[in-house]
Amino acid sequence: MPDDPLPPDLLQRIAGTFGMLSATARLHIVWLLADGERDVGTLAAELGQSVATVSHHLAKLKLAGLVRSRRDGKRQIYLVDDPHVVEIVQLAVQHHKPQGEQRRIG
Repeated sequence: MPDDPLPPDLLQRIAGTFGMLSATARLHIVWLLADGERDVGTLAAELGQSVATVSHHLAKLKLAGLVRSRRDGKRQIYLVDDPHVVEIVQLAVQHHKPQGEQRRIG
C-alpha cells in the first residue's frame, strides 16, 4: 500500500462516485452506455423501467459527470463521459461474475 495519505476532499469525491453507482439502475445504465450510446427510451426498455425513472437516474449521473448527452435531432443521446468509471464497473462485474462468464466491453 502507498504511504501517501489521501486528502479528505479526494476521498469524498471517490465516495461520491461509488455512491452514485450504488443504485442498481444507475450501475446498469453505466454498464449499458459503456457498450454504446443510447437514448432514454432505449435505456428504459433495456432496464424495464419507465422513461421518467431512467431520466431521473440519467440526470443524477450527468450532474455527477459520469455521463453526458448530445442532441440528435429531437432526441438526447447519452454516453459515458468517463472511461475510468467504465473500467471500475467492468472490474466490479468481473469480480462478481463466476469464472467463464466474464466478458469485457468497450
